[in-house]
Amino acid sequence: MSDQKLPPPLPPRPVDGPGSPRDVPPLPGTPPIDTTHLPDAIREELEAPDPVAIDTSSAELADGMNRCPKCGSTDIRHKPGTELLVCLYCRHEWEGVRVEELFGFGEGIDQLRGTVMASGARDIAADAAVLMSFKCSGCGAEVTVNTESNMTARCHWCRHVFGVNEQVPNGAVPDAVLPFRIKKDDAVARIRQFVDKRRLFALKEFKEQFTPENVVGVYMPYMIVDGNASADVAGYGEIKTREYTRGTDNNKKTYYDADIYAVERHVDFTVDDLPLESSTERGNLDTRVNTNNIINTILPFDTKNAVKWNASYLSGFTSEKRNSNVAQLQPRLEDQLLSIARAQVHTSVRRYDRGVRWEQERLDVHGTRWVSMYLPVWLYSYHQPGANGGMLHYIAVNGRTGETMGSVPVQQWKLLLAALTTGTIIEGFAIAILAGTS
Repeated sequence: MSDQKLPPPLPPRPVDGPGSPRDVPPLPGTPPIDTTHLPDAIREELEAPDPVAIDTSSAELADGMNRCPKCGSTDIRHKPGTELLVCLYCRHEWEGVRVEELFGFGEGIDQLRGTVMASGARDIAADAAVLMSFKCSGCGAEVTVNTESNMTARCHWCRHVFGVNEQVPNGAVPDAVLPFRIKKDDAVARIRQFVDKRRLFALKEFKEQFTPENVVGVYMPYMIVDGNASADVAGYGEIKTREYTRGTDNNKKTYYDADIYAVERHVDFTVDDLPLESSTERGNLDTRVNTNNIINTILPFDTKNAVKWNASYLSGFTSEKRNSNVAQLQPRLEDQLLSIARAQVHTSVRRYDRGVRWEQERLDVHGTRWVSMYLPVWLYSYHQPGANGGMLHYIAVNGRTGETMGSVPVQQWKLLLAALTTGTIIEGFAIAILAGTS
């Protein structure tokens, strides 16, 4: 940590892409690269271990049937408001195993090196099938599940229930699921309350068509990331020494003098359970056509309570499939890690009352661990017609905490009228005060 002088320019970060040493296989007979004299960043990249996969698959559920441990029935549902599964035949209840405890995902973050993935977070196979077929052991019929929209199906002959529990490489089966705790009635009430507070300026068509009972419970795909990183930042900080005014009447201008310091900081830090959307559709934050950013405003989720994947938790809910791999999410992760690093050094630069302008930044990610997880969201949507396809508005409720946020389409003329009226009232109030004091 230093505040005396600006450090020399930071070396450029290594590029990990086509043509880099890790991506091009060496020619036969080529001797290994001597990394002794290479820059630290390049040497660390070359020597980093290949991604390690932690197997989170459920071999006992590979046949598609999740049986009640008491009676063997396959008609199993999630018990609303809890993390429990309940057998609809004998009413036996049991709880899933938390992945944090089962696989040790909360441990050793400061020791992470390279890329560690749970098996549900591995790359999606481009040719992976969307339709999954199961042969019913009860009657021999074939049951097909379309993983684009469903994760469970019932045999139409013997009523056995099948779920996609095998980790097929199409992104549909995560490592873990965080079950809904907020019930639908509660979510409907929260959405209704949210809209009622904004009804005055809401679009007439929206108020006429608003039916919160149409809210849908959706499991959203996320990557939950642990990270071990360090960062260097450098820039200029200013401390004000004097403030003064020059000029007269309407030509007055305020000036200040300040001491300028070259500032540099280094920070080592870890992140635990950082959520990243792994659906490109939800990651598209184009505010001209959608309000996807609403989903981020209802964070955080208590991901520590996520349980090992079991398709029975999705009965009665819809889900979106992951379609992004770790490599595609890496730039977004690095952006968030840099934001965390800036926050980490903020307390050490408070003496610069005019602020600090960071001009150089370098992030070193020593190790990461990726877990694919479904998170619960109650979602209400409304399409507002307009140019370029209109605008898709969302109101979202966190399925665990009940945190609610959304976008309500408004009538612009009402907002303008309110602004003008408020301005007139304030102006009239000011005139009245002046008249009373003259």
